[in-house]
Formats: sequence, structure tokens, C-alpha cells
Amino acid sequence: MNSSRVYTTQRAKDFLTSPEGIAAHEELIAMEKDKGYKTVSTYSPASENGHLSFIDKHMNYLSSHAGVNAAQYVSNLRLITKIRF
Repeated sequence: MNSSRVYTTQRAKDFLTSPEGIAAHEELIAMEKDKGYKTVSTYSPASENGHLSFIDKHMNYLSSHAGVNAAQYVSNLRLITKIRF
């Protein structure tokens, strides 16, 4: 996983290596590659280049919120970011 974020908590590390975390990461990568979704990076003063990628933003959220169903979160994210023509 290419990520500029350093995950410090054990819960975050466990999520990233879990089947749910891996599946969420793969879905986010697919969304970022698909031009049918708006997956722009956002400003983050904490990152080294001032930008936080779409994938890092959502993986950070999922890894720090253990109660969130990752599959449902990604499904909702697909609906929200879908570019409609």
C-alpha cells in the first residue's frame, strides 16, 4: 500500500491489514483510476506536500473509526463522488 500517512495506533495497523481494510483500499484505488468519480486530493497542512490524496483521506477515516462499516462507507462514497453526465 502506497500511503504518505504513518499509522501509529495498533487499531489502525490492524484495520489496514484486515480483509475489510484491504478490500476498502482496493475499491478506493479503483475509484481513483475511474474518471467517472471525483477523487481530487484535499489540502492538508500535516502532509509533506500540502495535499492529502483521496485514498489516504478515506483510509485515514476508516482506520480511525472502528465502528464504521467499511463496505457501506465505500458504497456511499461511490454514490457521493459519482460524476453524472
